[in-house]
Amino acid sequence: MKYAAFAVLSAACAGLAVPAAAAAPDAKVLAQKYNCLSCHAVDKKVVGPAYKDVAAKYKGDKGAEAKLMAKVKAGGSGVWGQIPMPANPTVPDADLKALVQWVLAQ
Repeated sequence: MKYAAFAVLSAACAGLAVPAAAAAPDAKVLAQKYNCLSCHAVDKKVVGPAYKDVAAKYKGDKGAEAKLMAKVKAGGSGVWGQIPMPANPTVPDADLKALVQWVLAQ
């Protein structure tokens, strides 16, 4: 009887995990939606730096997520060259956070 109850509980919990995973934003889709991939690529410099280079630069920096979220929102130049990155103030904070976490995970 314990086994049957455990099996039912496990199945119910597994069913709950699927909608949560489906609701999580796919950062690459977000990068396409917000035109990030027009200037960036994961593994090579385009106009802006490769995401893997950004991740390497900020590896171990505990404040990197906040810094990069602010940089994407406000735009800027000088860190990776003289071509400015335009500001992206209309990107929702949740999408911005997902994008920055994805970049830092490269």
